[in-house]
Amino acid sequence: MIWILDFAFWIFYCYFYKKNKPLTLKDTAKHQGLRNQLVSTLQQKGITDLAVLDAIKKIPRHLFLESGFQDFAYQDKAFPISAGQTISQPYTVAFQTQLLEIKKDHKVLEIGTGSGYQTAVLCLMGAKVYSVERQSELFKKTSAFLPKLGIRPKHLTFGDGYKGLPTYGPFDSIIVTAGAPYIPQPLMAQLKIGGRLVIPLGEEVQIMTLLIRKNETQFEKHELGEFRFVPLLEDKN
Repeated sequence: MIWILDFAFWIFYCYFYKKNKPLTLKDTAKHQGLRNQLVSTLQQKGITDLAVLDAIKKIPRHLFLESGFQDFAYQDKAFPISAGQTISQPYTVAFQTQLLEIKKDHKVLEIGTGSGYQTAVLCLMGAKVYSVERQSELFKKTSAFLPKLGIRPKHLTFGDGYKGLPTYGPFDSIIVTAGAPYIPQPLMAQLKIGGRLVIPLGEEVQIMTLLIRKNETQFEKHELGEFRFVPLLEDKN
């Protein structure tokens, strides 16, 4: 069988596979059609950032899912992945990413690497991504998987997301992809003045919260609706 890469996926292929051996990816014209439909759904739900939509249109989400869920990859739904975690629904990924207002070469701290799908979106948008994952199983799996797709964040690490990555800060943006009971002080400290921190706050249901750092001591806070995430784990030892 010959797998057909349409123009949009070919751009993705060239972008990520430059100077790398090509992989046999089962990404067909049908998959691209489903991605196009997904992007239309996200636009109808209020996603307007063209760079976000373009990234989602190009990235083969089905490759980030367990095999049993790949046929449903382009539904706007979350699905389980390894270590009892989830890959967020595309709308949630798009919504959080849009709030960051990513520009090329922005330094972005991602708390919760997960499957690597959000990481891939940020990388395709031109961000320099530094990502932290608390689950050892996921960290090992995603760290091995992303390079196979030619996706290379600046830094992936296994560690405590509540602490951030002070060695690599400050950051233009910080995105937290798990529900936190409070905003970790170290993350606020690692945000540049003018930077944006997006974090879902709460226990069972979270409120998507945007902080914009105005100066050394002041942050502007916006609450942007209810979402559901797995909890953000903390190393309390």
